[in-house]
Amino acid sequence: MEYRAGIGYDAHRLAEGRRLIVGGVDIPYERGLAGHSDADVLTHAIADSLLGAAGCGDIGRRFPDTDEAYKNVSSLTFLTEVRAVLREKKYVIVNVDAVVIAQEPKLAPYFKAMEFNISGALGIPADRVNVKATTEEGLGFTGDGSGIAAKAVCSIKNITKE
Repeated sequence: MEYRAGIGYDAHRLAEGRRLIVGGVDIPYERGLAGHSDADVLTHAIADSLLGAAGCGDIGRRFPDTDEAYKNVSSLTFLTEVRAVLREKKYVIVNVDAVVIAQEPKLAPYFKAMEFNISGALGIPADRVNVKATTEEGLGFTGDGSGIAAKAVCSIKNITKE
């Protein structure tokens, strides 16, 4: 059986007048992430990791910010579409592990909801999705509160090659 792994990274600046959506969860905060879609850095990083593992490019090529169809769309939609791409190529998702990098707000109270949303969009059990967060101790754009980033790694397996 062929196993593959992929990594993903995404970052967005924080902006006034936007909702903060991370892992498909609307988090109460005075600013949100700027972007064409809902700018969910976590789901974007996961989508990139899955597309990369399958050798299918990246989120920017598949869901370009020049396409009005993706304007303000929930990024969980991206995960559902990535799931379909993987299915076409005969891959199943083994697991997803991700970290959100943000000085604030504190995200731990929302991890289970994020994992539930992500696992639902990907069609896998919630115990195959792990979400965590860290700060950068005041360093860089995430540390000074200018933005939020996420990194993800996943593994997939090809179900046609036994």
